[in-house]
Amino acid sequence: MEQLKKGSKKLLNAWAFYDWANSVYALTITSSIFPIFYSALFLSEIKAVSAFGFEFKSTALITFVTAFTFLVVAVISPILSGIADYVGNKKNFMKFFCYLGGLGCIGLYWFSLEHIHLSLLFYFMGLIGYWGSLVFYNSYLPDIAFEKQQDSISAKGFSLGYAGSVILLLLNLAMVMKPELFSIEGTQDETAAQVAMRYSFIQVGLWWILFSQYSFYHLPKGTSSGHKVTRAIVFNGVKELRQVWTQLKQDLRLKRYLYAFFVFSMAVQTIMLVAAYFGEEEITWGSASDKTTGLIGSILIIQLVAILGAFLTSRASSKYGNIKTLIFINFIWMALCFYAYFMETPIQFYIAASMVGLVMGGIQSLARSTYSKFLPETEDTTSFFSFYDVAEKIGIVIGMGIFATIDQITGSMRNAILFLFVFFLAGIILLFRVPKLSKID
Repeated sequence: MEQLKKGSKKLLNAWAFYDWANSVYALTITSSIFPIFYSALFLSEIKAVSAFGFEFKSTALITFVTAFTFLVVAVISPILSGIADYVGNKKNFMKFFCYLGGLGCIGLYWFSLEHIHLSLLFYFMGLIGYWGSLVFYNSYLPDIAFEKQQDSISAKGFSLGYAGSVILLLLNLAMVMKPELFSIEGTQDETAAQVAMRYSFIQVGLWWILFSQYSFYHLPKGTSSGHKVTRAIVFNGVKELRQVWTQLKQDLRLKRYLYAFFVFSMAVQTIMLVAAYFGEEEITWGSASDKTTGLIGSILIIQLVAILGAFLTSRASSKYGNIKTLIFINFIWMALCFYAYFMETPIQFYIAASMVGLVMGGIQSLARSTYSKFLPETEDTTSFFSFYDVAEKIGIVIGMGIFATIDQITGSMRNAILFLFVFFLAGIILLFRVPKLSKID
């Protein structure tokens, strides 16, 4: 096969198409169908499960496992980055994590409380596969696109991922709501809708694996072929992170901004990961059908409104400055924590979903661009962003761990989400301490 030249349209499209392949995991497994399915497994009001020698509240267990998975991701990310920067055949690493994640999704078809440890292993495989493959996927960008092409092709990948994931989610929703149209029948232990959810996990895994083949066919093996992986190379990424931290400590503005980002991102990412579980458990939906439709509908609302939120935030930051805009958005997140504590009806949940979408898209895009603008003049931006990503994931671990602990001890997700108010308040205080040097402040 003839290797496509850097910057060629076919190569750029092949790279972006991996977003179409893998984004179905984030929407169906992380945000919508799986949280509904997992909660439906617990027939009693207590919703307790035994695992790893302890008795867990159902939502606390899945939150703890998610936190542990992100801890593993945070540890292996710099190692994988170091390998990706050096080893020629990075495609094989990307394939490994893609297939690991896809098989994990397919394995969720057999998810059950009777075999909870094997079931959680499949969940772990999906999450590790998704984030692990992204390390190598992102590292391809400077290899396949010239600098002037990178913004546009990155945005194209995001658009393809959004389109593909929504298409499959709508199909999954049709299967769950009208299983008879797809000749799906219930069993002695499960409704037809629950069986349809199991089929949707298989669809996600197959979609991810099959559509990724177009990307794998055209993507080059790498740019440094012939090098072997040594101990020094494996830990090269960790060494680079240490060097970045040494530089950051000498830049007061960037250091203080990172402290603020670490704190408020911890709360933002936690809310995004537990939103569906909160809606399933704490909102009075009526029938099971209304619950499924409402939760998936709210996820779609968040996806759509997030695009508007990113645009409005960009306009606000250009007029008022990045730091002031971030402070304002954090105030909105604080208000949402209070609002979530008291909300009970589907309408209230839809309102919250709309507001979450509005500030979710804004705070993520603005936080990253602010970090980029604050960076010192350097050619090694990859290491700085690797540090940023690791900080974000460690924040997720801490946020999810605290959330799960409060949920487990108090027995209520409302108490846990209210506590996140503290992180947004701390984030605001830390943002006020960032030195003002230009308009972007």
